[in-house]
Formats: sequence, structure tokens, C-alpha cells
Amino acid sequence: MTEAAELPPAPEQAREVFGDRFDDAVRYAELLADAGVQRGLIGPREVPRLWERHLLNCAVLSEVVPDGVTVCDVGSGAGLPGIPLALVREDIKITLLEPLLRRTNFLTEVVELLGLDHVTVVRGRAEEVMGKLQPVHVVTARAVAPLERLATWGIPLLRPYGEMLALKGDTAEEELKSAATVLSKLGAVGTSILQVGEGIVDPLSTVVRVEVGESPGGVRFAAKRAKAARTGRTRRRR
Repeated sequence: MTEAAELPPAPEQAREVFGDRFDDAVRYAELLADAGVQRGLIGPREVPRLWERHLLNCAVLSEVVPDGVTVCDVGSGAGLPGIPLALVREDIKITLLEPLLRRTNFLTEVVELLGLDHVTVVRGRAEEVMGKLQPVHVVTARAVAPLERLATWGIPLLRPYGEMLALKGDTAEEELKSAATVLSKLGAVGTSILQVGEGIVDPLSTVVRVEVGESPGGVRFAAKRAKAARTGRTRRRR
């Protein structure tokens, strides 16, 4: 029996959440359960709970993503939460940012297979692409790093007055308290913990929202962005 054969049928909630993209969501789940496991992108024990724990858990993040924004999914891995979010929200443009080649290869294959024209795959680390990628309205992340570290990667990629939305578990409140000083230095002006997915997932998905002011990343990263912008202009003139 293959790992793909262990994938349970999609729950009724998936039809409600993914709508016209339901068949594509099923195909993505099958890819995760098969190629995703074979390539070490997802553990075989996760296959039986792919729908509830992964796809639906990520898709409901769409409830708190504003209309028509640009999004960067930091440390996208196998495409979570970026791919489910893209399937639900064709009104937003998403960049899947991932440093590992085998993962970006998988992501590129998924994007092409599912026809996700509003999704771009970029290989690199957040700290490497700052100044190369256009700043975005929203940064998303799931199971990448503790909030204190994640913030130093994600917040500098934001536009002024953007926000970072991090899917977290039971440690959300504790992580937010631990990261308070770092968040302040990075230009955060507001934080909150949101529960999303009512009627879709149980337990509800927990999202830590970090809103920034006019200087995402603080003074240190403002200087880096300015330097990157000057370098970019010089290269274009050449």
C-alpha cells in the first residue's frame, strides 16, 4: 500500500472552504501524501490527518487576510499555508519563499499543475531577499520558528502598515509575551491573537497578528532597505 492510499476522503468542510477549487485541493492533498512523503517534505504519520491538521487549518487563515493584497509565505516548505490560501483566495498575489531546492522544486510543480497563476515560487531566505522582493502587505508563516525569531525574518519584508500572520498552537500567548521587546524594536505597533475556522476546524486555528507602523523592521532594516534600493537602481542604469 502506498502512502497516497492512506489519505482519507476529503471532509465535507473542504467542499465548503475550497468551493470551485475543491478538485485542486484534493489533488494537492494527494501530492502531499505521495510525492511530499517520498521527498521528505511531510512525515508519513501526517497523511491520515492532512485535511484537518494541514489543509483546512491553513485555508481558514483566509478569514483574516484582507482583499486584494500581496502576501509572502515565509519558509513555505511543502506549501503550507501558502497553497491552501492560494486555492481559496484568487484575489491575492502570493510569493512562496523557501530556501531548500527540493522544496522549491515541489512547490513549482504544484503551482504549475494546479494552474495557480497568482502564485510565484522564490528560492531564498528572508534575510537574503530583502530589497530584491517588493515589500508585501502580509507575511504568513506556519511552523517555521518561534515568534521572536520569525519576526526578524518576516517583518522586514512588509510594506509600511502591513501585518504578519503566524499560525501558532497552544504556545501563541507565551511566544507573544517573549517576543514583545523584539517586536517593538522591529516597528510593531499592535499585536493580537485570533481564532479562525469556526465550523470548519476543531480546535480552531490560532493566528498571531503583528501589525507594523511606517518602518517595518525598525531603523536597522530601514537602512538595509535603502541600501538595497540604491543597489537595485544602479544595476538598472547599467
